[in-house]
Amino acid sequence: MHADIVFTGGIVRTGSANGPVHDALAVVDGRISALGAAALAARGPRTTVVDLAGGALLPAFGDSHVHPVMGGLGLHGVPVRDRASVEDVVEAVRRWADEHPDAEWITGDGFDPWLAPDGRFDARRLDAAVADRPVVLRTTDHHTAWVNSEALRRAGYTAETPDPVGGEILRRDGSAQPLGTLREFGALNPVFALIPPASHEAQVAALREAAARFAAAGVTWVQDAWVEPHHADVWMAAATTGPGLPVRADLAFILEPDGWRERIARFAADRERVESAAPGLLTARSVKFFADGVIESGTAALLEPYTDCPHSHGIANWSLGELAEAVTAVDALGFRPHIHAIGDGGVRTALDAIEAAARSNGPRDRRPVIAHAQLIHPADLPRFAALGAIASIQPLWAQRDPLMTELTLPRIGPERGGRQYQIAAMAASGARISFGSDWPVTAYEPLRGIATAVTRQTPDGTPEGGWLPEERIDVETALTAYSAGCAHQAFEEEEWGALRPGMRADLVHLAADPVETAPAALAGLPVLGTWLGGRRTHGTGASGYVPAARG
Repeated sequence: MHADIVFTGGIVRTGSANGPVHDALAVVDGRISALGAAALAARGPRTTVVDLAGGALLPAFGDSHVHPVMGGLGLHGVPVRDRASVEDVVEAVRRWADEHPDAEWITGDGFDPWLAPDGRFDARRLDAAVADRPVVLRTTDHHTAWVNSEALRRAGYTAETPDPVGGEILRRDGSAQPLGTLREFGALNPVFALIPPASHEAQVAALREAAARFAAAGVTWVQDAWVEPHHADVWMAAATTGPGLPVRADLAFILEPDGWRERIARFAADRERVESAAPGLLTARSVKFFADGVIESGTAALLEPYTDCPHSHGIANWSLGELAEAVTAVDALGFRPHIHAIGDGGVRTALDAIEAAARSNGPRDRRPVIAHAQLIHPADLPRFAALGAIASIQPLWAQRDPLMTELTLPRIGPERGGRQYQIAAMAASGARISFGSDWPVTAYEPLRGIATAVTRQTPDGTPEGGWLPEERIDVETALTAYSAGCAHQAFEEEEWGALRPGMRADLVHLAADPVETAPAALAGLPVLGTWLGGRRTHGTGASGYVPAARG
């Protein structure tokens, strides 16, 4: 049988450990049919020949933890990302408000939490730009919001308002008056609930925009790590109408402590609804938990107190007993727990809950996920491999950027600061690792994450030799975490994540071989093409997308 597509003119890296490098790959009916000489021999009169132009063809990337709908919506609103100062953010708010006089709420997404000392942002600074309409800006980590006085007023936050469960309302020095900085979802959600939601159509458009960006970065599968009930309808609409989607996805239904027993009652039906709507394109196998917050805001759960706040261990969103009960319940329904855990206390609680579920429900191939795993106590690191827990790590975070130097390290001190993002140690322990971006928290392009994982440096090359250089990994390991690691998380390692006959033709064409590229140049390596099941979704000749059928 003649091939539908033959790739030649470069190298083909299969993604298998110590696997051979080939010079060609053939595709028939959306699946890889041959490699090397056999692929070249499969060319026929109607075969599309793709010239790799001296570049490299690899397994396409996945993203093990990302927020496509949220990120797509965040591309609009006040452009506060990458602003250099509080003054720049305030000026952006002023300008956007003047240009949108009919907007009831003024929102922006992704400003840097280190722009104000100790991450404390004052409502009065925003009041000077907009006083008569509520302003709500989210930091890059999405665990903190800076709001103006009108937003505080509408939420009913006053000096008499106690800190809510699972949240913190920062106060002015020497006063109980709210400052204008809200931390964690217990404090954030009452404000967010007042913001008029984007329409279904706007959310579908935002998801399409995000998915197109993923495809341009070489990504063909994503784990949506925060799915509200209405998000399932957004994914189904985007996948089954119009041009479809250029990515496959697994959806993780969010489960919060309040009323969780009632919420899980609908999860199985929602899973069936999603998977029957777009078989082969969408799955809904995961449930998302937040074990804790983030270190930079002092809300990650730590085993020992914060260095700069000796009376605080952070915020545990679930008690150990209740998280274990909830994880056990969703595990019994056949879902995979996907647990946000940043601090060593949060990681231990997550591991304990996973262990409790296995003990209660019996052995099976679960593949639970602990997302981020920023700080791990030495006693807990071997437990990942022992429990079969996947560490979904965001490699772009493993650098000494201002977030690390201005907020994180001062809060946990040098000893704990020296055991963050232990990627190499995790791999050496036998744990399974998948890489993701947590976009819109940080950039979604896998090559940027690979560059950081390999160098442990900021984009300007600091520090020399890398931050915690013993945790650097090689390019092949980083590529695997973004491909086969994600496929393992998806329970689809026999479908994609490596290039061999019978696998889906989920492929990425890079302008040069990443293994032979200087580490500092990896982040800028051009992505020339992406294919989802043999259909080109990015690059010259990319066509409209259609829902992928299982086959």
